[in-house]
Amino acid sequence: MKIISWNVNGIRAAQKKGFAPWLLNCGADVVCIQETKASPSQLDDELLQPKDLSGTQYKSFFNSAKKPGYSGTAIYSKAAPDKIENLGNALFDDEGRVTCAFYGDIAIVSAYFPNSQDGGKRLEYKLSFCDAIFSYCKDLVAQKKNVVLCGDYNIAHKPIDLANPKSNEGNAGFLPEERAWMDKFTQGGFVDTFRHFCQEEKQYTWWSYRFHAREKNVGWRIDYHCVNEEFLPRVKSSKILADVMGSDHCPIELEIEE
Repeated sequence: MKIISWNVNGIRAAQKKGFAPWLLNCGADVVCIQETKASPSQLDDELLQPKDLSGTQYKSFFNSAKKPGYSGTAIYSKAAPDKIENLGNALFDDEGRVTCAFYGDIAIVSAYFPNSQDGGKRLEYKLSFCDAIFSYCKDLVAQKKNVVLCGDYNIAHKPIDLANPKSNEGNAGFLPEERAWMDKFTQGGFVDTFRHFCQEEKQYTWWSYRFHAREKNVGWRIDYHCVNEEFLPRVKSSKILADVMGSDHCPIELEIEE
């Protein structure tokens, strides 16, 4: 089973850059999307019911923010999930922060963590979301579900996860409080799958549009596939698809044994 996660920075903008053909050719069973910035009523069939001439087809499930053109998550799935649900907390569901699909004993969560913003203006909200998603994942594990928490966490966990850690101390995404939460999460029963397989430097998933940052690979690793520890033996690989364009983020890929 292959799972891809991607912050598309606006699904309608990504559509103009070839998102639909990419989706149909990526080979994933499940594709988790963040920052859709759209409701289903604003999308055409190419995005709602993507299919190609060979019969490849995805079902789509959207959780859109109440605020137009903002936030939002979605899941594309080749097989019909057993069920779809949101976080169940209006504070975060109103911003479309989470879409979860269930397949047997596996819960795949597409999550778009809030940005704490300059000066930490939304840090309290972000940390509240972090604690809520942590509790949600722990509850799923207690229900004998294996969890794959995919998405844009908007956190670079350790200095290795961004190009310029010293100059970014105190900046959103690398704040001590955010990194401390990642410590708590990864010490509390969940594994950063990419770092389980790869300890190399200069592995990033987001680059600023300014100063040719992507061309120079001056980036941050803020997109993750994390799983509960018990599920780790079934994880075969975890990769960054840095060559895929269309957003300021690139997709990440997880392969698991069903």
